[in-house]
Amino acid sequence: MDYIVYEPNKNVKLGLKIWPAMFRELVGSRELIWRLFVRNWSAKYKQAVLGYLWAIIMPFIAIGTFVFLNRVGVLNIGETGAPYPLFALIGLTVWQLFATGLNSGCQSLVASGGMISKINFPIEVLVIASLAQAIFEFLVKFILIVIFFIVFKFIPAWTIVLFPLAIIPIVLLTLGLSLFFSLVNGVLRDTANAVSVITTFLMFLTPVLYPLKDKANLFFKFNPLAPLVVAPRDLIIYGHIKEPVSFLMASTLSILIFFICWRIFYLAKTKIPERL
Repeated sequence: MDYIVYEPNKNVKLGLKIWPAMFRELVGSRELIWRLFVRNWSAKYKQAVLGYLWAIIMPFIAIGTFVFLNRVGVLNIGETGAPYPLFALIGLTVWQLFATGLNSGCQSLVASGGMISKINFPIEVLVIASLAQAIFEFLVKFILIVIFFIVFKFIPAWTIVLFPLAIIPIVLLTLGLSLFFSLVNGVLRDTANAVSVITTFLMFLTPVLYPLKDKANLFFKFNPLAPLVVAPRDLIIYGHIKEPVSFLMASTLSILIFFICWRIFYLAKTKIPERL
């Protein structure tokens, strides 16, 4: 008769051998991720009067505010290479992919605490499903960007076809940080509020709604989010990435953060049900 021996530290002992199992588990959960995404999206807008329009209204409010401040002389936006509303919309669309994904991902485990305690399933799919919602909103806003192309009669550079590839690093960074902070939020519930405040603060320190200026280059180099936001926009407006080295370094850091956070999450997820 064969016996199965359960070891509490099995995942640690497996070392690098655990990575193929992690990928297989993730691929095998794709249908569950889809169903959770549909559930989250329906719940978010179920009782909202304007429904899905909120995904479009909020960017308009932010862009309109900056357009007004620029026209009355409070801000000096400078040269943007494209009509400012279009320039700002592209940057804000990329930024909100990060901010919305991180904020919803941070709260994903706590919001599904009852489900985690009652059902055995790969818990990381909750975080991925929350990011999928942010990606869907991103696609909705990109349709708005296309409409702006027509309204302002702006012809994007052919390198717009590379735009999806340039988005991958910020998606991986968002997922990695979401996995990590969802764990922390399970122990310290103030984490979600802190992440929300920090992402709002960082938006004004990142060239999202304004162009990068020479005097800001030093801060640009120490802000890994800056090249991840600027590079996709550069491909659409200018046809090339102005700071390729910074983008490459930020992308490498994003991939590294993703794998480290995913590994930490996988090691800690057996303890999650007792913490929620």
